[in-house]
Amino acid sequence: MGCDVRVSGLLRRNLQPTLTYWSVFFSFGLCIAFLGPTLLDLRCQTRSSLPEISWVLFSQQLCLLLGSALGGVFKRTLAQSLWALFTSSLAISLVFATIPFCRDVEVLASIMALAGLAMGCIDTVANMQLVRIYQKDSAVFLQVLHFFVGFGALLSPLIADPFLSEANCLPANSTANATSGSHLFHASRVLGRQHPEAQPWSNRTLPGLPSQDGAGTRVSYAFWIMALINLPVPLAVLYLLSKERLLGCCPQRRPLLLSADELSLETQPPEKEDASSLSPQFHPGHEDLFSCCQRKNFRGVPSSFFAIHITAALVLFMTDGLTGAYSAFVYSYAVEKPLSVGHKVAGYLPSLFWGFITLGRLISIPVSSRVKPATMVFINVVGVVVTFLVLLVFSHNVVFLFVGTASLGLSLSSTFPSMLAYTEDALQYRGCATTVLVTGAGVGEMVLQMLVGSIFQAQGSYSFLVCGVIFGGLAFTFYILLLFFHRMHPGLSSGKERIYFYTRGGKASRGVCGRCRGS
Repeated sequence: MGCDVRVSGLLRRNLQPTLTYWSVFFSFGLCIAFLGPTLLDLRCQTRSSLPEISWVLFSQQLCLLLGSALGGVFKRTLAQSLWALFTSSLAISLVFATIPFCRDVEVLASIMALAGLAMGCIDTVANMQLVRIYQKDSAVFLQVLHFFVGFGALLSPLIADPFLSEANCLPANSTANATSGSHLFHASRVLGRQHPEAQPWSNRTLPGLPSQDGAGTRVSYAFWIMALINLPVPLAVLYLLSKERLLGCCPQRRPLLLSADELSLETQPPEKEDASSLSPQFHPGHEDLFSCCQRKNFRGVPSSFFAIHITAALVLFMTDGLTGAYSAFVYSYAVEKPLSVGHKVAGYLPSLFWGFITLGRLISIPVSSRVKPATMVFINVVGVVVTFLVLLVFSHNVVFLFVGTASLGLSLSSTFPSMLAYTEDALQYRGCATTVLVTGAGVGEMVLQMLVGSIFQAQGSYSFLVCGVIFGGLAFTFYILLLFFHRMHPGLSSGKERIYFYTRGGKASRGVCGRCRGS
């Protein structure tokens, strides 16, 4: 009971900062999912091929990684963190407002690189600030934080859908299939085979494309709407800066006094187990990558220590990479043969995908207190493989595509937090698990989107599902290797201890929350 009272007291005192950090992750989600359903319209707007437009995805993910590293620079003070969040969330609104004016794929890639930097900064700063506020009780608040990512990612495709174009942007006489307005990718491949001497899209003037003078496509309105919807987020951060007296013209505010009950709970002496559980040669896994990779941190560690880091990162490389690739290309896959789904109907697929990711994250909050993280990751990875196999077998069935999209969203929803909890526990909260896993997941999103886009263009729509099966199978293989290395690792923690880190915020809460549960 004491744990819940202490956490609720912390939430009451930090309600506005908490809501603000959650809202900036809404901006993150809004920006991460809009490219999928608008990909065809952006290809027409920029006169680019699928491999060329894939560089836009690559630039966003690459700069997201760079932004995550840059965000660590602003973690030293609250003022730096809030100003970084204000600048980043405002930049996202500016990006949305600018995209309709990008008539060249290189310009669009540069704009999305700016969005990636802003997203990476938000990712690092918001997570660190929540952990700083709630410390060992931060797990549930981080789950809600990632729920807002899913909510923003669910909303952006729904906003874009009414404005998606049904018209074909290829010349009417370029191919026999050009009469079908939804087969952009198929037509471009046929054009390339029949006319190898033809110029690339970027050097041709195609009928049906938006004119160079900016008379534009209707999808521009979707971007402007998203810019307006996101605008309250930087205003909320600015209000928090004002309330915290951090605008430069106001003195620092005095800290609030705690009630007697909250003070007694917060000043409880730490458990002896926690004071001695960290060896001085290890550092917690919440430092930046450069701090973690110092040689002195790894003296005398067994080889299984490195193997656990690597295999866990490879699992997330595959699963987070699949999340990004599926969200980006499921719309393009649906409008291609053999499904030939209409643009308007296909536009609901990214929303369905992110909607079930959001639902899965909600469900995982109570489930994670009863199911071990290792079991949850196993269910997730098996679900990914089975779903892609079913989609591959029934690749001509539109109903199975929608059902499979929902199933895949559920399967991928809790993979990252569950894997992070399991890996941290396997390493007894030592080493650099958090840093390595976040980096692996980010690199996976960047690389697999580029790889899937290139294979999709070269081999056809069927290869999209084949890639899913292969990458899902690799994720399962790496997870089995992770279990093997964990069993080899010395100092295997007991089963009862494993779940408490994730559900109650970490090592320091295991003893306290054990009493709360009566264990």
